[in-house]
Amino acid sequence: MAERDFVDHDEKTVVIVMTSGPSTPHRCATPFYIGALLAAMDARVTVFFTMEGVRLVRKGVPEHLVAMEGGKRIIEFMRDAKAAGVRFHACTPALPGYEMDKADLIPEVDEVSSGGALADMILTSDKVLFF
Repeated sequence: MAERDFVDHDEKTVVIVMTSGPSTPHRCATPFYIGALLAAMDARVTVFFTMEGVRLVRKGVPEHLVAMEGGKRIIEFMRDAKAAGVRFHACTPALPGYEMDKADLIPEVDEVSSGGALADMILTSDKVLFF
């Protein structure tokens, strides 16, 4: 059987658009797990939290949320991704809709960014994933 090389070793950029939040906890661990894996493979990974996804970066929320009963807390998946080099952006326009501002965000958030910043990331990234 011929060997297959799945990685071309050129740096890749990946944006994970996180629209899922606490109302769908079963969707809230995998993006960070995948992000950590991709970052470990030398991809530049950004998770952009928008819509209900911004609720995941509210202090106190990911610390008490699990994707499945008895599972690891979402904050632990998030911290694993951060340790691998994943950057977190919270969507400025989405915050007021959930009665949030910058002071409400967990320290793991790197930037608060506009919808225009997300559009630029989408247009310039090699891959875009939506959760």
